[in-house]
Amino acid sequence: MQIRVMIVGYGNVGRGVRCSIERQPDMMLCGIASRSPQRVMKEVSDVPVMDVSDIDGWLARFRPDVAILCGGSKDDLPKQGPEYCRVVNTVDSFDNHSRIPEYFHTMDDAARACGHVSVISTGWDPGIFSLERVLGGSFLPGSRAYGFYGLGPAGGLSMGHSDAIRTIKGVVDARQYTHAVPEAVERVRRGENPDFKPGDMHTRECFVVVEEGADKARIEREILEMPGYFAPYRTVVNFVSKEELAERCAGFPHDGLVVTAGVTGPNSNPAVAEYRCNWGSNPEATANVLVAHARAAFRLSEDGCSGAFTILDIPPAYFSAHDREELLKHWM
Repeated sequence: MQIRVMIVGYGNVGRGVRCSIERQPDMMLCGIASRSPQRVMKEVSDVPVMDVSDIDGWLARFRPDVAILCGGSKDDLPKQGPEYCRVVNTVDSFDNHSRIPEYFHTMDDAARACGHVSVISTGWDPGIFSLERVLGGSFLPGSRAYGFYGLGPAGGLSMGHSDAIRTIKGVVDARQYTHAVPEAVERVRRGENPDFKPGDMHTRECFVVVEEGADKARIEREILEMPGYFAPYRTVVNFVSKEELAERCAGFPHDGLVVTAGVTGPNSNPAVAEYRCNWGSNPEATANVLVAHARAAFRLSEDGCSGAFTILDIPPAYFSAHDREELLKHWM
């Protein structure tokens, strides 16, 4: 039986989800729901497309097992998550770290009330890196696990932060690049276990296109003061033209590293555990992780589970298209 997956929101992540589903042996894309169905239909002709607000309509036509919510964390998911998990199992990439506990409880209440599964805050961070932090801290007791992003000279493109800037009145388009502070990475690798503030580990660089006549001072202030995104960080805002943005910010590269350093016993033998990823396309990487979690959401639902889950709650085998015998024989 193939898992019927629908996409909610068809931007860069939604496109990546579609490409990923096409490569899965046990999944099929049953439909796309969008606020701009006419725009999507110009791009997609082989999959049904409907307005995202027509919930009864797409439920009847798509008959989804799981919906992957590809909207932004600032404005879309806080509204869409609780609304859609009442009618279908959902997966999302809510990435405002400071609000994840609040969002989890909201989604848990909504999903449990209707007997559905909602996998929240997945991707590579939060998501894969969340898992690596927990594993590192568990296997090296007394140590801390740290996540760093944007290790190369160009930094790494953050989709969530870019989307947050684009919600500001007067902004036409924007890209936000995160830069890891090299000295902070080395302090962790030396096993210092420093007590960093958020701004000690990363800086943020924004490239913003605004409407003609827009109040740049107001826009810059809103960016710098945005809680949960820019307020704790050293942030530089660059206002550029549309052409400059296209030339300077081509593609969607990102990378990151989780580092845990400590000792393994009473003799203070040092130990360092690192997990590194390097993505040529941040949205496609996020999409692939979302799709694996859609498989897990379906399996949890089939097991009779309900409520909200994160990557920390799900058996790794549930993400894989391989059966247990294959995993035991070739992946252990």
